[in-house]
Formats: sequence, C-alpha cells, structure tokens
Amino acid sequence: MELLAPAGNFEKFLTAMHFGADAVYLAGNRFGLRAFAGNFSDDEIVEAVKIAHKNGKKVYITLNIIAKDNDFVGLKEYLEFLQNKAKVDAVIVADIGVLQFVRVHAPMLDIHVSTQANIINSYTANFFADLGVKRLILARELSLEQIKNIRKNLSPKVQIEVFVHGAMCMAYSGRCLLSNYLTGRDSNHGECVQACRWKYYVREVSRDDELEVQEDEKGSYIFNSKDLNMLPFLKELKEIGVDSIKIEGRMKSSYYVATVVNAYRMALDMLPKRPTEELCKELLKASHRRYTTGFYFDEENRQYQEDSMPVQDSDFVAVVTEDCDGKKVQVEMRNKFSVGDELEILSPDKKIFNKKIKIEKIINSLGEEVESAKKVQEKVFINCCLPLKVGDILRK
Repeated sequence: MELLAPAGNFEKFLTAMHFGADAVYLAGNRFGLRAFAGNFSDDEIVEAVKIAHKNGKKVYITLNIIAKDNDFVGLKEYLEFLQNKAKVDAVIVADIGVLQFVRVHAPMLDIHVSTQANIINSYTANFFADLGVKRLILARELSLEQIKNIRKNLSPKVQIEVFVHGAMCMAYSGRCLLSNYLTGRDSNHGECVQACRWKYYVREVSRDDELEVQEDEKGSYIFNSKDLNMLPFLKELKEIGVDSIKIEGRMKSSYYVATVVNAYRMALDMLPKRPTEELCKELLKASHRRYTTGFYFDEENRQYQEDSMPVQDSDFVAVVTEDCDGKKVQVEMRNKFSVGDELEILSPDKKIFNKKIKIEKIINSLGEEVESAKKVQEKVFINCCLPLKVGDILRK
C-alpha cells in the first residue's frame, strides 16, 4: 500500500519525504480545503515535484473546494501549469463540475476523487470510474466490510484510498456549515475555524441556566471527535484491497508529520506482522486526541469524546541540519534543552530510532559554550556519536 502524507508547507513536505512517505498531498494558494495552511507557491510546487520524482515518489494537488461559479476564474491556467510545467502526478477533486473542467482543460492529469464527494457505495464508485478517474478516496463513514464490497464491485484499474490517521470531522464526510454559520469562514472553501472543537452549552428557551454538553453513559459530547488511528490494523486494510493509506494533517506541525509518517512507514514495512507495542506508543508522542478506529469496526463510543484539548507525550526540541561527523552534530533548536538533558532520536533509521543522547556540551552560533539552547531556530552544535542525518529529530 502507498503511504500518503500531508504537506502543509515546504518544510513539512521535506519531513514527509525524509520519514518515508511514498506520496504527499498539498495545495497551491487557491482551490484547496486548507486555506490557512502554509500552502505552496507555484515555484514551490515545481520544486517539490522535482524532489519527489527524483526519489521515486509522487505529489498530488488538492482542488477539493465545493466550487461556485466565480471559483472557476483562473482554474484553466492553474490546471495548465500543474499539467505542463509542474507535472504533478494527480489532482484531488470533490466537485463534479471541477472534475469535468479538469478532464476538458488538463486531460493528461490523473484525477483522484476526494472524500468530500461522499463515496459510500459501489454504484457511486462505478459512476466515477466511468468518468475515467484514477483513484477514489472513500468516505470515512465506511466499515471494512463495506470497503471490501466496493473493491469487489469496482474495476481493478481504479485505486482505492482510505484515511488511517488524524482528526475526524463531526460533519458527514467533512461537509460542515458550522464554521460558516458562526464566523463567516466557509469550511467548503478551505477556511474552517474548527468550530466543532469549541466548548458549548445548551439552554432551554424559557430558562436562564445553561447545561454543558458532555459525554456520559446515555450520550456524548456531540461535536468534538476523537482522532483516527488504524496503525494496528494495516493488515486488514491490505487484505481487502486498499491501494493507498492517507494521514490527515496539513495543518499539523512538522513534528506531527515526522512522528506519524515514521510510525506508519515502519508498520507497513513489518507487514504481514503487526506493529510492536513500542511502535504503537509512538503515536502518543505526537499531538492527538483520544484515539479511535472510527467506523472500520463496530466500536462503541467510536467517535466522540469529552474534551477537545489535544495531548502529547513528548516535545520536539531540535531538528538535525548537518549529518553527524561522529563526535558532534549541528541542530536547529525548536524548544529549550540544556546540558544534562537526555534527548530521544526520531529517525527513519531503525538502528538509531528511539535511542537516546545525553547532552554534555552545547556550542551556540557564536562558538560559545552555553548551558542551554534557548533561542528558537538558532543552530547549535551538540555532542553526538550516532549517525544522525539531516532531517532527523530530537525530542524530550
């Protein structure tokens, strides 16, 4: 199965590449559903595709807004750029009008149909297949058995992609109007404020007191969703014919991308064996809400939780900026660390993954020996005898 990772900006793209993604999905400055991610300029898209293709990997561009007539202004020129200059591997679309527009104006581009298109049955799947699409990104509301049935009734030429990790939306297949109603920012145009994560109270019309909406044995915290985590069940997804597994998170940090992509890469490489307990615990080290397997299995209380605040078990303190020379390594500081601290290595290299370094010396950018690295993004040297590579991460 292909491991597909989010890339909210160029740094996250490079992170996903370093930690083992087979492909990334990203957006230009228009037409995508994450308007407030860093996103990519045209030049950055060209550069990202060059880097990916050089390493045998792929880049997919999101065009998944639910479009109005004025949204098509400039789309023809953008598609010509993606097809002829950037040479991206596919575009991701949700709107049938956009899909047809792509077929007419960029016929050489492969089309992936977004989860926003709500594909939950074989008839809809085959409708899109008949339009010549390359891949279907199925709705997150499907069980393993339902996906298996769609695969059985679909041409083998059409690929199936499913989400395996990250935030889930309280609206059906992500089509939410809550953000638009409360703030005027349209979720279906990439401007979602994640209003479902806010805390709410309900009040009976004739009373002044308020009742907090929360989860108990009779009901649930109705808006806020748990996070999806299918790491232990990749074997089942492979067996039912899934072609690509997708990690959500273009708005998440580089550290999140590194941790999650690395864990799924290692788990995929272990198939048909299950991931180890240690590997499963990796996903607690990145920012997350309580985990669920969503709709894949018959799980009680499968989606909603009592609190919207994410947690994580470790902090990202530095990223390696030069390969280790056997005695020292240059890193870029992201959170404070000090002499005496023990830092854990996050690396795609299984020989040093999760090994620890005790900080005995820190040399700052002025060549001075200091007790702590305190300046965000300052490049410092620390002692190290392990073969760290550019892009590896240190955490605490």
